[in-house]
Amino acid sequence: MNIEKAEGTWQETSAEALSGIKAWREAHPKATLRDIEAAVDERLGRLRRQIVEDVALASEAVEWGTGGAGRVVCPVCGAGLEARGKAKRELTTGYDQSIKLERRYGVCPVCQTGLFPPG
Repeated sequence: MNIEKAEGTWQETSAEALSGIKAWREAHPKATLRDIEAAVDERLGRLRRQIVEDVALASEAVEWGTGGAGRVVCPVCGAGLEARGKAKRELTTGYDQSIKLERRYGVCPVCQTGLFPPG
């Protein structure tokens, strides 16, 4: 994932969030501050999810073992991990938004610990 390429998507998602907030407010003129905050958090949470996912996918950890991120070591014993193909993970952000990451998965040849590198 190229960050520059993702910026266009961020701008679109940002515009959608802002227009969604405006439309929500027009539909809820008597909303409480708590209601307004929840509506804003929900819409900005979608933008946050997109940015977090795109930035995480731009990490060198995505392609470790192919010369991009250098050597990844086992957090248990310190031996170099062996790449075992790619794996997908679905995680949930702090605003209950789902992000999907695909990264190389590795296994330690010494202690057999598996790792889906962060990044």
